[in-house]
Amino acid sequence: MNQLTLTNRQFATCDLADIDALEADRLAKLRIAITYAWRHRRQVDFETPTRFTDWIQWRKLNQRDWRMPPLIDKVAVKDHVARLLGDDWVTPTLFEGIALPQQPQWQPQFVIKSRHGCKQHIFIRDDAPDWPAIRRETRRWMGSHYGFWLDEWAYSHVPRGILIEPFIGPDGICPTDYKVHVFGGKAVCIQVHQDREANRHICAYYDLDWNRIWATPDWRDCPRPHSLPRMIEAAETLGQEFDFVRADFYDLGGQPRFG
Repeated sequence: MNQLTLTNRQFATCDLADIDALEADRLAKLRIAITYAWRHRRQVDFETPTRFTDWIQWRKLNQRDWRMPPLIDKVAVKDHVARLLGDDWVTPTLFEGIALPQQPQWQPQFVIKSRHGCKQHIFIRDDAPDWPAIRRETRRWMGSHYGFWLDEWAYSHVPRGILIEPFIGPDGICPTDYKVHVFGGKAVCIQVHQDREANRHICAYYDLDWNRIWATPDWRDCPRPHSLPRMIEAAETLGQEFDFVRADFYDLGGQPRFG
């Protein structure tokens, strides 16, 4: 049952679990409507979605694909990608656990990330980081319920944890993100992000021939990555048997790397 209102007869046949689920659906729909209106300056269409952004909100309420949590788990997804694409597509993990050690055990440069969330990362570039402050920040990540406010249910099924990877950008610069959108196993477009370390969200969309479709006002056009054909092929491999998947990559000196 997913109705927002109940007749007396329906109410009499519901158990408390049904009622709790109905209330959860109502609150989720309200949160999604508010955040969508704030972000897009228009109302979301739950009933007859046509825009891609509307479909994403519809999926939040209606789709529970249990294959998804392992795919957004930054630890578990590496095994999946290595199995389908090969070990050379995956950035190695230097550390994985629920708490950082008392002192750093790795030489800079490296990156600390949460396993279960987004925009939770710390770049270590020198030999004298404020490790106590870093440990406090990662403890905060561990206490956060990521995905709740945007009703991204799959994040609640990812084990909370911390991982460390070597920094892979050239000359200490974060590499550009290439996010391939795959519908029904076929790549359609590439979302490109620059300056992610600064959280500026400068992004653009390109078609498969690298013609720009849309960009934020301060976007700087970038050349087509040398490994784009391999990225597209890899994304379609990862997207098989799904109606929609976004697969993220970097181009490192002409070689693709799963993001």
